[in-house]
Amino acid sequence: MALIELTGIERVFQLGDSEVHALTALDLSIGAGEYVAVMGPSGSGKSTLLNLLGLLDRPNAGTYRLEGRDVTTLSPDEQARVRSERIGFVFQSFHLVPRLTAAENIALPMTLAGIPVKERNVRVARALSGFGLENRADHRPDQLSGGQRQRVAIARATIMQPALILADEPTGNLDRHTGEEVVNLLEALNASGVTLVVVTHDQAMGARARRQLVMEDGRLKHDSGQPAHAPA
Repeated sequence: MALIELTGIERVFQLGDSEVHALTALDLSIGAGEYVAVMGPSGSGKSTLLNLLGLLDRPNAGTYRLEGRDVTTLSPDEQARVRSERIGFVFQSFHLVPRLTAAENIALPMTLAGIPVKERNVRVARALSGFGLENRADHRPDQLSGGQRQRVAIARATIMQPALILADEPTGNLDRHTGEEVVNLLEALNASGVTLVVVTHDQAMGARARRQLVMEDGRLKHDSGQPAHAPA
């Protein structure tokens, strides 16, 4: 079953007197449980695509279906609800709340969703244990290493048990060893059935995905998930 279906997506930005076509005539289908890397040079449309998939931005034209539902027509409040319940985000710069502890950062999506305290505490304890953060529960982000911060961010992204994880250069601020640990965590989540879409400049990381999408000038230049024409 297709988790994501994009049809005829256009995204145009107005810069002064000129128009920038960040995404043009984009058709894309991603199945539930897939592991997809989105690659391409800066300005190719990777981040715009990720923002659209995450309902952080709206297309100027076209349709986005998530789990069979047209989410392009939803109100901002309805989109926020879908984003909260079905999509997890992992960013290069972590995006943790500085004044909150690791446990409080992980609990934040559940707090915003109105999940009762008892249920929140059970899920946070499970996440802290699962991500090896039990001894860091009361530490604020500035008391954590880069790898620990990214693990908190991944725990926060998955605490609502989303269908889709969007990761934007998730290893960009980490050393190679720590980055490897983070990729292993994301891949383990994918192995458990969560759809994983990773934007990366790192060719080695992109090669680990089971499907590679290469963007160029707002268009999908290459999709390894599409059958190549056999040579004559």
